[in-house]
Amino acid sequence: MSSHREAPEISKDPVADSTDVYAFVSPDKPDTVTLIANYIPLQGPAGGPNFYSFGDDVRYEIHVDNGGNGQDNITYAFHFQTRLSDPDTFLYNVGPILSLDSPNWNSRQFYNVTRIQHGKSTVIGENLPCPPCNIGPLSTPHYANLASEAVHEIADGIKVFAGQRAEGFYVDLGSIFDLANLRPFEELHAQYGMHVFASPAAGVNATAELNVHSIALQIPTSELLRPGQHGESDSAAVIGVWTTASRQQVTLWDDRRGENVNSGPFRQVSRLGNPLVNEVLIPLGSKDLWNSLPPADDKRFASYVAHPELAGLLPALYPGVFPNLEALVKAGTARADLEAILLTGIPSGIVTGFQNYTGPVQADMLRLNTAIKPSKKPNELGVIGGDLAGFPNGRRVFDDVVTIELRAIAGVTVPLVDPAYKPDTAAGLVTDGLTAKSVPGGYLDHFPYLGVPHSGFSTPS
Repeated sequence: MSSHREAPEISKDPVADSTDVYAFVSPDKPDTVTLIANYIPLQGPAGGPNFYSFGDDVRYEIHVDNGGNGQDNITYAFHFQTRLSDPDTFLYNVGPILSLDSPNWNSRQFYNVTRIQHGKSTVIGENLPCPPCNIGPLSTPHYANLASEAVHEIADGIKVFAGQRAEGFYVDLGSIFDLANLRPFEELHAQYGMHVFASPAAGVNATAELNVHSIALQIPTSELLRPGQHGESDSAAVIGVWTTASRQQVTLWDDRRGENVNSGPFRQVSRLGNPLVNEVLIPLGSKDLWNSLPPADDKRFASYVAHPELAGLLPALYPGVFPNLEALVKAGTARADLEAILLTGIPSGIVTGFQNYTGPVQADMLRLNTAIKPSKKPNELGVIGGDLAGFPNGRRVFDDVVTIELRAIAGVTVPLVDPAYKPDTAAGLVTDGLTAKSVPGGYLDHFPYLGVPHSGFSTPS
């Protein structure tokens, strides 16, 4: 998935597993930027009696680099606390939850938001309630209203939400991890030359009707930028965004208290910027290390972006379908296009009317040119679909990042740096067969944009 269960250690610790990061100019409020970090992957909606929640012992952070060095200039840190109204019942709720202060709701979660800038920490939101999980029509009969109550306006004109949302990322996991047996091109595994592109088989959305936990911020754009000109061609309009989760260094089980006791400094255990980087590009033996480091250290992993393993696998898995890509790989040509897209941003002059370049420091971050306004006719293929407001210019909740990155790895973006290169026909057609319409319930047109989570009663699992 985008980065669900992408590394060996974090796959054992879902409450700290960052799954997706989004950064985009808010379409309904274009003087703000929306940042979303999702955690706790693959939530079955009927996950009771201990329904999903953020970790009280995890420090969640969304980082913003406005200086182009792969280091955060602004960080928003989230700390959660779970409180039980009645520890002597096994129930999450003892009746319908009709408001965030309902006496029927037993297991509630609250959080503080801290802004860290220039080494100074300021609490900008305190004791904010999360909504409950979406249990079903008897327990949470008016869920959309509960979620709306959990959108809080805090300091500096910022909106914040933290709680369960419907999974908005769509991907055919079953085909991708079956040796890239993409359903639209399945027959090409066995028989070269069969033209299946005209009527591709539909993909199967492995994340349909699952939920995640989202931390979302809507921030005035001016709060995120360094001083300077902020036109579309100005580097000062570009920010880098990523999320992390950290745990304290020591965890011990206290027999007398019957709970874990944590101590020591916090250590980063999860990181996510661009989708699929750690999952698809970083090798298995380096994934846990990558998760522990800041983007500023990504030069040590740059060779995996410049020479992606999947680019060499595609010609082997689909014999004869990607001859030009195969020749590129055999020549040992470094993929400067992928390095630009994922590690530095795209400089001016490569894509007409577009840049999101942060400088020569190689760092995996979502790069958002905040001066590019939301598209009136969004295309889920983003920049390669002619929509400069979409991925890899930040990332919107509906962007088809799987298809975009598959096509980029297959060679569609090579002409950006080598106009003489001719991408294979299949490179511009490759897909897992899914679109934003594959997401049950769709998306919201307002903050926090991800849809109402699926209920356990309606979607048993």
